[in-house]
Amino acid sequence: MVTKHFTGSPEDADLRRADSLAREIFSDVANKWALLIIEALWERTLRFGELRDEVEGISHKMLTQNLRMLERYGLVGRTVYPTVPPRVEYTLTEPGRALRATVDGMCGWTHRYLGEIEEARRRFDNA
Repeated sequence: MVTKHFTGSPEDADLRRADSLAREIFSDVANKWALLIIEALWERTLRFGELRDEVEGISHKMLTQNLRMLERYGLVGRTVYPTVPPRVEYTLTEPGRALRATVDGMCGWTHRYLGEIEEARRRFDNA
């Protein structure tokens, strides 16, 4: 992984710029697994296995990678308890909860337009 240095300039916040921090964050966070993890953590703190059960279809590897990325961006907090075996819990941070509102809006949009999208797909596929 290459870590770029960003200055906090307006260019870093410009999604249209290929080299912006905003685009890097958007690219990482706007994937289906990250969004589903954020959705699953909305209501409560979960352990790894519980989270894997909540996010149907995610592999151990993908869950690990996405949790690390979300933790790196400060969207998910990870707490390790000194037990044998170690107990690890994940929870949304304040920025993660704020992003959850956006995820919720996307879910609402999907519910609202699902029928129209299905019809458009049907027309496209039959053209």
